[in-house]
Amino acid sequence: MKYTYQYRIYPETSQKLTLNNWLRICRYWYNRMLGERFNWWEQNRCPINACPLISHLPQLKDKPNYYNQTKQLPELKKAIVEVKHSGEHLDFSQVYSTVLQDVCKRVEATFCRFLAGDSKGNRSGKPRFKSQFRYRSLTFSNADDSWLKFSSINSKWLYISIPKTGLIKVRTHRIIPDGAKIKQISLTKKTDGWWINLSLEDKSIPEFKTDKIQPTWENSIGLDAVLDKDIYLATSQGNKLPSLKPLRTNQDKLTKVSQRKNKRKDGSKARRKARKTRRENSSKNS
Repeated sequence: MKYTYQYRIYPETSQKLTLNNWLRICRYWYNRMLGERFNWWEQNRCPINACPLISHLPQLKDKPNYYNQTKQLPELKKAIVEVKHSGEHLDFSQVYSTVLQDVCKRVEATFCRFLAGDSKGNRSGKPRFKSQFRYRSLTFSNADDSWLKFSSINSKWLYISIPKTGLIKVRTHRIIPDGAKIKQISLTKKTDGWWINLSLEDKSIPEFKTDKIQPTWENSIGLDAVLDKDIYLATSQGNKLPSLKPLRTNQDKLTKVSQRKNKRKDGSKARRKARKTRRENSSKNS
């Protein structure tokens, strides 16, 4: 059985700078590969319901895929890459290799869903280029149990050894089960800090298959939405759950925070700080 545990991590200041730099490089690499695929898609397609009177046939290019885009990484690591629109200089050699390879897998999966669709033939929307608010995770697909370093301080802390970064403190609010092996690690940057997702596999636990369970009156429960007073949900067993209404009770506070943010100058540090406060209050009330 495979499952995922999420923990809060506390990287040091130097480690935060390193991880933020990795996110910037991975975001640039993601957008660059996606742009290559869009260029190939525009130059190698033709509408079937219309044809221009005068046209030229461009030289056909090979379709970008996971393998030929991954082969660009060794060349990119040999020199500093300059971002033309911003003038930044990115060093791909600083990022762990499997993290960059996982970015290639993301682009491959996203673009394939756009062209071919899912198993039912439903196509998704056109992939979007990632901004700093949309690209927030780093994936280590080759992680194993040797990356964990346990601590004996109240049995609540352990350390994760991230390549090229060092040991990062992890807050273990629940114990990792015995027999579970780490298959993958993902680091995610959220508004309240950094988090880690441990993808675990325990072969002693059988896979749960829902097709073997038949619904009966004994293993089923009915739910009904109630719009009466402060009750929002009722069950077939006679239980009534009250409505917390966190958004309605804190609407005035959120309005004041939004007004304070709108008074700040665009792009200023005060506006970014007010926007972060607005997000934190919204996440608590959701």
